[in-house]
Amino acid sequence: MEGVLVLEDGKVVRGPSFGISATVFGELVFNTNMTGYCEALTDPSYRGQILMMTYPLMGNYGVDPETFESNQIQAKGFVVRELWRGPSHPSSRMSLDEFLSSQGIPGIEGVDTRELTIRTRVHGTVRAALSTEGADPEVLLEEVRSRPFPDAHNLVDQVSCTQPIHHEGRGPFRFVLVDCGVKRSILSNLLTHGDVLQVPYSTPKEDILAWEPHGVVISNGPGNPAHPEMLSTVVPTLRGLAGEVPLFGICLGHQLLALAFGAETYKLRFGHRGGNQPVRDVVTGRVLITSQNHGFAVSEESLGEELRITHTNLNDGTVEGFSHEEMPILSVQYHPEASPGPHDSLYIFQEFVNEVKRHASDARR
Repeated sequence: MEGVLVLEDGKVVRGPSFGISATVFGELVFNTNMTGYCEALTDPSYRGQILMMTYPLMGNYGVDPETFESNQIQAKGFVVRELWRGPSHPSSRMSLDEFLSSQGIPGIEGVDTRELTIRTRVHGTVRAALSTEGADPEVLLEEVRSRPFPDAHNLVDQVSCTQPIHHEGRGPFRFVLVDCGVKRSILSNLLTHGDVLQVPYSTPKEDILAWEPHGVVISNGPGNPAHPEMLSTVVPTLRGLAGEVPLFGICLGHQLLALAFGAETYKLRFGHRGGNQPVRDVVTGRVLITSQNHGFAVSEESLGEELRITHTNLNDGTVEGFSHEEMPILSVQYHPEASPGPHDSLYIFQEFVNEVKRHASDARR
């Protein structure tokens, strides 16, 4: 059946559908990766969004569950230029079409994704509807314009674990992972250094410290970091943990840490999503090519003197990382685990472990 993509500015795009027959509403965002559609679709940071890939061919290497970043597809719909239905890869277990169908997700192909990406870059991220069941575009447009952006809701509550989960690692340390919608790749990197207790985002400070962790990691996730339910739960918890234990924020976790120290966040025009964002390490001068997936950023002007900027985005100058002048706190806006890549910034995990070691050594004195 023919599918239709309707944008809130009135733009209507038609093309062959795949996945299931359904109608979904969300925020249309684009990703610039050439590979990694499995990782992107299952990334909890895409919760509430319709994902569009700029690279023209998707599905050529099929679907391998070992690459999933969560237990399910998190995006509400998928938009591509060309879908390849005959994948060829020894690790493939199903086609991309079969994957979306098994997960109850609609998709549309035959779309000029480059043109829509340029449109988004000029006008900003838009609300959209994707229908593969013959819905009337005029009716869809009316409903699209009446709906709020997905980040009006507490999306973190939809993707965070509901009970603590203990993961046995291969190192000497104990980490608490505050789950705001964590990617499995972040968990895998932490497990190389020790045990991990994955806890819901709303876990109180006392419960976190009761496990006597050597460090606390605040994960990536979807939505607005300044949502009222985040400001009333995880943000004050992080402020209370500061100085008690080393902290490491990734993506949404980076924004939440900034809010905990009185900084402000704001929504970007079209966000940073893909594997080609250049970031400058202001300490070493080195330029990293990073993987990113976020729609909000930390306001540089709102950062107090106690927070020192460590990384900046070379495309738009936004804050990509900071550390605390006195406390063992590291924070990066990009994804150092970078699944499927690039891996320029993987060393950040070791930097955090080094902070954990120093803090543990100081505590023994």
